[in-house]
Formats: sequence, structure tokens, C-alpha cells
Amino acid sequence: MTAPAPISVTDTPQALDRLVQAFEGLSPDNLPALVALYAANARFKDPFNDVQGQAAIEAIFRHMFTALHGPRFVVTERVQQGQQVFLTWDFCFRFRRFDTVTPQTVRGASHLVFDDQGQVTLHRDYWDAAEELYEKLPLVGGLMRWLKRRANT
Repeated sequence: MTAPAPISVTDTPQALDRLVQAFEGLSPDNLPALVALYAANARFKDPFNDVQGQAAIEAIFRHMFTALHGPRFVVTERVQQGQQVFLTWDFCFRFRRFDTVTPQTVRGASHLVFDDQGQVTLHRDYWDAAEELYEKLPLVGGLMRWLKRRANT
């Protein structure tokens, strides 16, 4: 798939629509199409990564497909103001190394900034790694839930 044609800043909703469609339909085969929606020097940050550039961003998503069974995103809400966007989403998957039967869901949000060409220059994900991930792991989960109870007393 070729890179999308540049769009004007007034067309950020169209750029957002393309990005949401790419995320909700993401697979290893169409990953390059998603990465083409990012500027060459875009920054991506989440609780585990802080990278810059299309190749580094692609590597993060490619790793997701090797580390998890059936990962997929469902965008639940979107707020757009100019070139700034805030998305909420559910990330659904199954662990490869642990319980491969039980579906998991991580709920999170993304702050995105688009440039004048409609490409993402900043993608920052916000989600609680302790609650949404660590508490679901076999050995670590028990410790995390115990720590959470202790902190709440």
C-alpha cells in the first residue's frame, strides 16, 4: 500500500478516520500501511517504550504480533481539537506464554498530534500497566494484587 496523499490541516478528521481504521484492522500484513500514517520522525511512547522514527514504531507493533495471540484494538471514543486528538480504546489479546485461552483486555488512551500533512508526529499511550497487565500474570499478579490491597489500607 502506498503512503496516503497529504491533506490539509482542516482535514485532520479524515486523517484520524484513516488511523482508527488502520488500528482496528491491524495485522502483520498491513502494518506498513499503519506506519505510513506516521511522520518519518514521529515519536511513540507508552509504559514500556519511548522511540522515534517509523522503523522503531513498526518494530514495536511487529513485536506485539510475536508476543501475543490475536492482538486487536477497538477505539471506543475520540476527541479532536485541531491537530490534537485523544482516543480511548480497548486492546484485546491472549497471552502466548501463559494462559493462552483466557482473553485479556487492556483499557487505555492515546494522545495524538497530527502535522499539516495529516501524519502523526506524536503518539503517547496512557494505561495502567500494574492493573491492566501485571495483575493478570500468574506469579506477579498475586504480588501486585497484595501490594494494591496494602496500599489501600
